Amino acid sequence: MKELGSADLAVKNLKRKPFRTAGLIILVGILSFVLFGGTILAVNLRNGLNSIKSRFGADLMIVPLGANSDMENILIKGEPNYFYFDKELANGIAQIQGVEKASSQFFLTSTSQDCCDIPVQFIGFDPNTDFTVQPWIKNIYEGNVSDGALIVGNDITVEDGEKLKFFDKTYPVAAKLEETGTGIDQTVFANMTTLKNLFYAAKEKGFSFTENIDPDNMVSTVLVKVAPGFEADEVIHNIRANIDGLQVIKTKNMMTDISENLGAFIWFLYIFAAMLLLIVLIVLSVVFSITVNERKKELSVIRALGASKRYVLSVIFKEALIVSISGGLAGTILSSILIFPFSTYISDSIGLPYLQPGVGTVILILAASLLISIAVGPAAAINSAVKISKSETYLTMREEE
Repeated sequence: MKELGSADLAVKNLKRKPFRTAGLIILVGILSFVLFGGTILAVNLRNGLNSIKSRFGADLMIVPLGANSDMENILIKGEPNYFYFDKELANGIAQIQGVEKASSQFFLTSTSQDCCDIPVQFIGFDPNTDFTVQPWIKNIYEGNVSDGALIVGNDITVEDGEKLKFFDKTYPVAAKLEETGTGIDQTVFANMTTLKNLFYAAKEKGFSFTENIDPDNMVSTVLVKVAPGFEADEVIHNIRANIDGLQVIKTKNMMTDISENLGAFIWFLYIFAAMLLLIVLIVLSVVFSITVNERKKELSVIRALGASKRYVLSVIFKEALIVSISGGLAGTILSSILIFPFSTYISDSIGLPYLQPGVGTVILILAASLLISIAVGPAAAINSAVKISKSETYLTMREEE
């Protein structure tokens, strides 16, 4: 007769109590889901914040009064919008003390109607003064962005050499930007000449947002780089003292606000995961303690039939290990199914920069999450296993007589 191995006995014991076994697997699965999913979310958010920091070459952004939140939504969430102010005001900004560089941008949006392939945010920049867009466009596109050409964000689906239609006119796509996890991924960049062409094409189609707007005499924002030796607050004071009717956004403050929101969210994830880990350990310890107590006589009979203490310990630990491995795998698989395919939806829902890590980082996080999840079962079973191994076989069998 074939000897019954400890793993076989552990499986049979778990099958005898299917509901309890399923409950334990689900408990470990929840832990694994939170550990893996929460860590991936935290890393994605940190990557997104670092990405948006690296794309901001400007210290200040100047917009019309009340447009500060709209500007943040364009850059961070990719929500299309437009607002304008007089170009004469923009021209005066470059002359203000403490301003090293100043460059205007012009915003436009497309629509979901038949005249446009997709609704997007357009940002037009001036190649002669720009110091924020062109430096990182050059990472994927050599040379200057020619008239009529578009540079599209990573979330905009196009093939190499493909054209996009906006307001019934087609434009070649010169390049596609790397993923940033920000609103830039849903944005189309072009030089000012191209943006004006798009604007007049929209006007010909009768779109209302073109009314009373002259792209030759209006801009949407001015990006400012503070000169060495000056503080941002000092330059803001100089701008406000010389120009009325505009709002100055300090990019450092915007980054700080995002970072604080992000930090609070990540700390919540970590604290929740730690509390859940503690709860799972306590629950599993109690369940294994009750289970071993219920099976004292059964385990003693196994000992009396010649099984060693090591065999009994192995059965208990393997039961815990099977539960942990099953729950750990189930939780990470479910977490992967929900997080990776729906990353764009998660990013939009959170409203914070969100950029997925590379394969190597994901594998490391997966390994760490599985290791913790798999270890939690045996760790919870240690106390019960040690207690049963120290009990005398004869006395245990006579306990209930």
